Amino acid sequence: MPAVTNELVNVGFRLSATARQIPDAVGVVQPLGRDATGKRVYRHLSFAELDHDTDAIAAGLQEIGIRPGMRIALMVRPGIDFIALVFAMFKAGVVTILIDPGMGRKNLVKCLDEAEPEGFVAISLAQAIRKLLPHRFRNARYNVTVGRRWFWGGPTLDRLRAMPPEDFKPSRTTASDPAAIIFTTGSTGPPKGVLYRHGNFNMQVEQLREYYDIRPGEIDVPGFPLFALFNAAMGVTTVIPDMDFTRPADVDPRNIVEAIHDWNATQAFGSPALWNTVGRYCEDNDVTLSTLRRVLSAGAPVPPHVLRRMKDAIHPEGDVHTPYGATESLPVASIAASVVLTETAEQSVRGKGTCVGSRFTGIRWKVIKIDDGPLADMSQVEELSRGEIGELMVQGRVVTSEYVTRTDANAFHKVRDGDLFWHRMGDVGYLDDQDRFWFCGRKSHRVEGVQGTMFTIPCEAIVNQHAKVYRSALVGVGEPHRQLPVVIVETWPEHRPQSPQEEKQLLAELWELVKSNSLTNPVHDILLHPSLPVDIRHNAKIFREKLAVWAAERLR
Repeated sequence: MPAVTNELVNVGFRLSATARQIPDAVGVVQPLGRDATGKRVYRHLSFAELDHDTDAIAAGLQEIGIRPGMRIALMVRPGIDFIALVFAMFKAGVVTILIDPGMGRKNLVKCLDEAEPEGFVAISLAQAIRKLLPHRFRNARYNVTVGRRWFWGGPTLDRLRAMPPEDFKPSRTTASDPAAIIFTTGSTGPPKGVLYRHGNFNMQVEQLREYYDIRPGEIDVPGFPLFALFNAAMGVTTVIPDMDFTRPADVDPRNIVEAIHDWNATQAFGSPALWNTVGRYCEDNDVTLSTLRRVLSAGAPVPPHVLRRMKDAIHPEGDVHTPYGATESLPVASIAASVVLTETAEQSVRGKGTCVGSRFTGIRWKVIKIDDGPLADMSQVEELSRGEIGELMVQGRVVTSEYVTRTDANAFHKVRDGDLFWHRMGDVGYLDDQDRFWFCGRKSHRVEGVQGTMFTIPCEAIVNQHAKVYRSALVGVGEPHRQLPVVIVETWPEHRPQSPQEEKQLLAELWELVKSNSLTNPVHDILLHPSLPVDIRHNAKIFREKLAVWAAERLR
């Protein structure tokens, strides 16, 4: 738990500060349809209008009885309403529950049930589902419909917006007060609800702005809705692209390019899968994004070919940055494409892991001996020397303090250090002589066979050297400590084998590659897969647990 302080801290009020400084600047832009000539039509609000809107909505939330500290689920599609509602709920002191809708109805309902919301601010469909599941959401008494209200009661967002903004009474939140519950992707286990406090959000804004030198007046096209929330707090215009945010890999790259060109965007954020699609489009069609000076990508290691294509597409003085972190702790570290392509990529290809760069100024980190059990305090931690692979733990003001669902996970991820605590990232890797972290995979994904421990990222890098391989996954089949290492390969679509002979030839080439390297020599089998399953949020984290089950069935 962070130290208690009476200082007023609320990231929502950063929007108000921005509105005072640059009231007429465009705050948020949402794509609509097209005009008769095919040109995109947009709706937009200035920072002053957005601040006015959020004050009115916050006053409406207070008027219907919602009080600071109440947990309210927000289920609204990315757009102006989403951004306005998040900031209004921050200002009102509401603990906003945010869940990726793409995780599927079963997981979504379960996560919401575990978070115990006292109400929903949601689109009509979500409100209908809530009403059809009364046994799960008995405590949800404060419900606001965004859009058309059907057979249930409660106010609409339009009614809240009609409140006089001057009726809003600012919530007296401090750094230690809860601000949101954000769920992990569930890529290595059931999704967990992470408690964010106002101090966490406030420090995230400070760290990102300082590290990347983000300045008011910049224009961002975010391919991930939550990243857009930092923009309004930094005086940056948000241009919401026309895309399905639950399927970034399937984005129409023309829509991203269009948004960047229409608004002369200086920054853009997206998953590696999104930039893979956009980068290939720019390369194939000789498209340049000359106004972009900062591209950010996170969610999984970004392949060098993605970095290279995007670096070639943007302003010559621009760069592609890959911030590293997790839902529980973000940002932790960052590295630029200019460094990767000239210094670290060659080592990564040889199986040295993926360098995620240097830590942010507010972060402390250690690499410790791998332990699958809980660590109660720092006396149980064994710190490793530089170059030794272990698990990473971090400490800092952006690091969240606890899970509020699946609370048994707290014992396995949080380590006491006097009045502070460290978070175990669940990632393995090592620190180099420059104090940079080299990511070697998830701790739970390591393969422990009779010939020793194998780590996913270094081994997969060897396989990925083959020109026909898009990506691969190392999994273990069998009992712990006696697992058979299996590599599962997805080729580029244009290189998918079209006959048994082509498949046989590809496998022969892969075996030659695997057996030529000491890291991958223990591999027992190589299997081809049409499309590796990936996470919902970024379409980049490979679900190796599912692939291990699939491989076991194939090898029976």
